[in-house]
Amino acid sequence: MTTSHALEAKYEAEDKETKEETESTNLDKLPDPTGWRLLVMPFAVKEKTEGGIIIAQETLDRARVATQVGYVLKMGDLCYEDKDKYPTGPWCKEKDWVIFARYAGSRMEIDGGEIRLLNDDEVLGTIDDPNDILHAF
Repeated sequence: MTTSHALEAKYEAEDKETKEETESTNLDKLPDPTGWRLLVMPFAVKEKTEGGIIIAQETLDRARVATQVGYVLKMGDLCYEDKDKYPTGPWCKEKDWVIFARYAGSRMEIDGGEIRLLNDDEVLGTIDDPNDILHAF
């Protein structure tokens, strides 16, 4: 297996793991976003480097707050309904990975991490693989 194939397999496994964690979270217990808001689960920051170094808790906490990538869990009933504001249609949909501003949205702690409620216009873009974005430490 070439290096690029090995990296591809690694990223696919991590993406699958993140999606499985998200799906294993009981979505019924999470708040339903109202109006034009989206419920997003931020990308999980790894606790250990590839070389095996364990990252300090304070650094992890800072990175979790500053993460800019998340997985759309739910969307409010008015998301992207304003035809004047969104003439080309929705910017994202449920189960998309999205990019948002560093401190955007309202943060809420849940069992196993945090979620954010973002306004529909706080989505800056979509991405296929969250590992493609360099995450701050």
